[in-house]
Amino acid sequence: MRKLVIAIVAGMAILSADVSLAAAAVTISTDRVAYRTVDIDGIKVFYREAGLPSLPTLVLLHGNPSSSFMFRDLIPRLAANFHVFAPDYPGFGYSDTPPPGSYRYTFDHLAETTHGFLKKVGASNYILYMQDYGGPIGFRIATAHPEQVKGIIIQNANAYEEGLSKQWRDELNERIKHGKSSKPSPEPPTLSSVTSLEDNLKWIKPMYVTGARDPAKMTPDGYTFDAAMLSRPGQDPIQDRIGDDYYTNVMLYPVWQKWLRTQQPPTLIVWGEGDGIFSTDGAKAYERDVPNAKLVFYKGSHFLLEEFAPEVAQEIIRMFAVDADKK
Repeated sequence: MRKLVIAIVAGMAILSADVSLAAAAVTISTDRVAYRTVDIDGIKVFYREAGLPSLPTLVLLHGNPSSSFMFRDLIPRLAANFHVFAPDYPGFGYSDTPPPGSYRYTFDHLAETTHGFLKKVGASNYILYMQDYGGPIGFRIATAHPEQVKGIIIQNANAYEEGLSKQWRDELNERIKHGKSSKPSPEPPTLSSVTSLEDNLKWIKPMYVTGARDPAKMTPDGYTFDAAMLSRPGQDPIQDRIGDDYYTNVMLYPVWQKWLRTQQPPTLIVWGEGDGIFSTDGAKAYERDVPNAKLVFYKGSHFLLEEFAPEVAQEIIRMFAVDADKK
């Protein structure tokens, strides 16, 4: 499945738009960001934390192929209004990367570990921010523990078939049709498979710059960090296992949609309309199940926070912060 994502990204046209937007006026509190680790069933999970425990809890769930690093510009802008947690999943960022023979790299298991993390840090009531892989992980948590979720923020995270490209949709449905198993195969773990930084950049950079407002002004930090982390020994089999399990998310779309219709959570959708992976149709589809959702499109990419962190922070504060109308 990762190979299919790479193929789709490689075929995307690089778009740019010269749009001038005023940065939102938000308090930036870099001194409040802490970098910690916690043990979850023998796995060291790295996370970023900011804000006071007395504030509403906001959990940031990152996408693929990134980590909590993607929220580096957003977290300081939210720290004055929220108690923020941003974990790295096993296999990503600074968290442990056990080989597939030692950890089940499925979305079900990643969601279990992430919820275990939330229990460990004492987050029992929270707003979920979900981007890309953060969607299937977050929706699994939300449907299993609906009483804990006080709102959701969707950033280029898909839960509807119309949000998928035809090529991807056909491939995923074919896997569902044939009932492809997501159980780890019995081969011994290996660390020999390594993809170079240069090869990773070929498919990761387009995810950042395609549809961006101004690619020439986008820092290379995000896609370079992602490419470097995926160039570590052992990453290829880990990411391939997770990618091969992606079809299980499509199978759960009806469950997630029913949860949205039933729970009607306060919902904010922020979407880079230039995204070459998940279309704007997928963003609009949320309004079908949550009519009161607020949908905001940006002239940005799949990783719109690289350009629009101040604007997204302001939208989050307006909808979810306590006494937001006074800010």
